[in-house]
Amino acid sequence: MIEKRDIEENERRGLIMDIKIDYGIEEDIDELAQLYDDLNDYLASHTNYPGWLKGIYPVRENAVRGIEARHLYTAKYNGKIVGSIILSHEPETAYQEAKWQMENDYSKIYVIHTLVVHPEYINSGIGKKLMAFAQEEGLKQGMRAVRLDVYEKNEPAIHLYEKSGYQYISTVDLGLEEYGLKWFKLYEKLI
Repeated sequence: MIEKRDIEENERRGLIMDIKIDYGIEEDIDELAQLYDDLNDYLASHTNYPGWLKGIYPVRENAVRGIEARHLYTAKYNGKIVGSIILSHEPETAYQEAKWQMENDYSKIYVIHTLVVHPEYINSGIGKKLMAFAQEEGLKQGMRAVRLDVYEKNEPAIHLYEKSGYQYISTVDLGLEEYGLKWFKLYEKLI
């Protein structure tokens, strides 16, 4: 099994890790559900930057819907899912409140949802690879932009997005205050 320090060392040396990103398939659902649970357990015992809660979000049903719609991609190393991302054309309702860099219907815009990295691989470059994949896949599919939202106190994710070239657009309420998550920052990257 690859160790986090091995990934970090290879990243420092500029070596390309053998991370394969591809559509999630039905056989991945159990492993994705376990990844979500493992991540939420980790967040419950560490600083929970995204504010996610086990049994609330993300959950197995997110993986099922993402795979059925062919929006969910998995990042695998040696056959193990180390991360995943959902790229859809479905914005949150509050996105309508923002003044985006470009106006376009969402058929030419990817929206990132449920970007996750297995807790054993946090800070190992997997998130960065998934962000790069979102842009590459967007270009391949003729998208004009990639958008996302992030809880305002999720500093590690905000840093990743800004380092990946995303521009802050606005702060909105996504209606998740009952979970203690009032304000979300919206970001966009034109591609």
